[in-house]
Order: sequence, then structure tokens, then C-alpha cells
Amino acid sequence: MQLISPLDSTFLLAESREHPLHVAALQLFTPPEGAGPEFLQDTYEAMRASHEVTAAFRKHPARAFGGITNLAWTFDDDVDLDYHVRRSGLPTPGRVRELLELTSRLHGTLLDRHKPLWEMHVIEGLKDRRFAIYTKMHHAIVDGVSALNLLQGSLSSEPDDHRIQTAWALQPRGSARSATHLSRREKLTTTMQSAARYASSTAALGRSALVEQQLNLPFRAPRTMLNVPIGGARRCAAQSWSLDRIRDIKSAAGATVNDVVLAMCAGALRSYLTEQNAMPDAPLIAMVPVNLRTENDPDGGNVASAVLCNLATNLDDPAQRLATIQSSMRDNKAVLSQLPRTQAIALGLSTTLAPTLLGNLPGLGTATPPSFNVCISNVPGIRHPLYRNGARLDGNYPMSIVVDGQALNITLATSADSLDFGLVGCRRAVPHLQRLLGHLEVSLKELECAVGL
Repeated sequence: MQLISPLDSTFLLAESREHPLHVAALQLFTPPEGAGPEFLQDTYEAMRASHEVTAAFRKHPARAFGGITNLAWTFDDDVDLDYHVRRSGLPTPGRVRELLELTSRLHGTLLDRHKPLWEMHVIEGLKDRRFAIYTKMHHAIVDGVSALNLLQGSLSSEPDDHRIQTAWALQPRGSARSATHLSRREKLTTTMQSAARYASSTAALGRSALVEQQLNLPFRAPRTMLNVPIGGARRCAAQSWSLDRIRDIKSAAGATVNDVVLAMCAGALRSYLTEQNAMPDAPLIAMVPVNLRTENDPDGGNVASAVLCNLATNLDDPAQRLATIQSSMRDNKAVLSQLPRTQAIALGLSTTLAPTLLGNLPGLGTATPPSFNVCISNVPGIRHPLYRNGARLDGNYPMSIVVDGQALNITLATSADSLDFGLVGCRRAVPHLQRLLGHLEVSLKELECAVGL
């Protein structure tokens, strides 16, 4: 057995039926020219025949000391790929709408903790001959960046490369000496040291980042219709935008791509909440994950922090909104960059998990203002075309988590020359989620006009 790190363990402890805590991606593919009706069947069978399974795809929580869970991982020697890799068909008329309805149902179901914590669904039946692959993995074994690395790493940059690679057979990046090869004493020592660093780092935050610096402090966000208890059902929406459009605004405004994305989301949320007669006077606050993973870190686990960003939704002018977002992100990332990595991770842990922990305390979750209003995450991707068995990847839409008090999540990833947005909302708390896609387009046009494009 391998002991679970304190950060990864929190994602297991916080999960419930209403709060599935897996991350996922919906990938859209166009078959190559001349592909016959057997193409997808052959691709699926070849994937399922990939029986080499790495450690991240073999582990699930073990029962230790007479039944205690969430302390250690156990690793299955024989993974049932017939269970984990599934094939599904869409009902007619096979539109993207039907695909997203299926994705919403798949995203709202828990992973079985008695088995390795991942599933892959190969989906056929789109009327334009395309097919999709929906893959989900528990947040305790991957963060968004490492999940995307694994999925994109199984694809090829060559359209004529018909070798079938799978995410579960890829060797993780970083040190070849993985955790499964450490001795029991080394594992125990490493985990105890990690826990001690997190504890000391969290205590030090009160003196450093949260007091001495000018971070947006938690629990100052206004309460909105997005900050309510949630149910277990999900609704997913997805759409792509040209990366060149965002880059043009970036250059004209002297901003970053992420600043423009946040401003685009801010305008869309302002319009959506106004449409629902639910727009607060105070500006919305976004939690923005920050990747701390380096090239030397192995894929898997969680190596990330977060900052809070003022979305300036109280401002009418898109240009002023973008300028406020620029300033907020610049100042808060400057603070984060001055912290040692363990303190930065501890800061993100306290920021991102506060809503979940408070929501589990009777009465307290509704008695305090929310820590933030929405999570907006930009996951770095690959900027050239990718293929699976010659089928081109047309869209790579990340789907993340929502929790009590945080009913909406917006995550996006770079895919060749586009930014692919994946929206996940509580089906009950966020009505007409797909309308946010239209508001995102309008918001982008407003930013283009505001900077003179």
C-alpha cells in the first residue's frame, strides 16, 4: 500500500453523492477520409486490448487498520478493462445536444471506489460521422493539468500514425522511480514530511500571504444564485472559440490570454445573472487555479494552488472590467510567486476547499458569505493538431467539479488553434446553462469593440 498525501486525501474525504469529485474531458474526433463503418469498432477494440496499465490507473482507496479508508492506496494487479472502457451510442438525431445530455448524466455519477478511479466512454452516433470520448478520473489521483497531459499524451501529432496508444499505458513524466517503487519506510517518511510541511505552511500563511500582502481575502464575495447547496445531477455545455481572437485582444490591451478569458467570462456572467434577475451590486469573485507542476514532476496527484480574482462585474465598461481583472491577477500572482511551493499549495488548499468544508457544517455554510462565486480555470494544452488512429481531435472540452455553495465551474483548454470551454453546473441551481455560451460570444465581441478591433 501507498499512503495518500494530505491534499489528495481531501478530495476523497469531501466527496458525497451530491458532490462527485472527478475531473473529465469530452473529446470530439473526425474520422479520417475513407474510414468505413468498422473504423470506430476497430479503434475501440484496439484501445481495450491495451493491457499494460500504469500505477495511476490501478489504484483505489484501501481499507487499513480494520476498515479505515482514505489513508492509503491499494493497487489492482488485474484491471478489468471491459468495465473501465465502455462503448455508448447516441439516440437520434445524434446532435451535439444529445452528446451533452449523455455527458451530463455520466458526469453526475460517482466512480466506484472498489475499483481504480477512472472510466472511459467511447460514444458513437453523431449525425456528422464524428465520435466522442468522455474520460473521467478522480481528483484524488490527478489534477486538471496532469489529466490533460495523460489524455493528450495518448494522441499523435501525425495523421498517418495508426498506432493505438492509451492514457492508462503511458509511463508518467518525471522521475522514473515512481512511488510504487519506494520502500515502505520511504513512503511513510515522505508522507509524514509532506503532512508536516502542509501544517506548518498553513500556519505561516496567516503571517505572510493573508496578512502582509494584498490578496483578495476569502469570504468577501457577494452571495448569488450560484452560491447555494447543490444536488447530484449535472448539466454540461461546451463550445470552442478561436485563440487568435483572444490573442488579438491580449495584444491590444497589453493583457495576458488568461486576463482576456476572465474578462470574457465576467461579461457573460454579468449578462446571465442580469437575465435571471440575480445580479448583485458587489463584483463577483473568481477562484483561479494556478498550476505549480514542473517538467520534473510526475503526472498524477495534485500540484496546484489558486488565487482569487475580482471580476469587476459591477462595471459597465468592458475595457475597465478587463483593466481591473489585469490588476487583480497581477497583484495576487505576485504574492503567490513569493511563497515556497508548499505554502502556495497550502494557500490554494484553504481557498478551494473552504466552501466544501463549510457546507458540511450545519448552519455555517449559509451563515457566512461565500469564499468565491465561481471557479474559472485555464488549463494549458497542446497548440498543434492531434490524432487518434488518424481521426483528428476537433475539440477537447474539460469538465470539472462543482460543490455546495459553488454551483458553476468554467474550465477551458487550448486545443490547436482554439480555446475549448467546458461548463459544468448543478442541474437544479443553474437553469439554462447553455445560454452562458451565447453570453460568452457576446462578451468577447464587446471586448473586441472596447479595444478597437
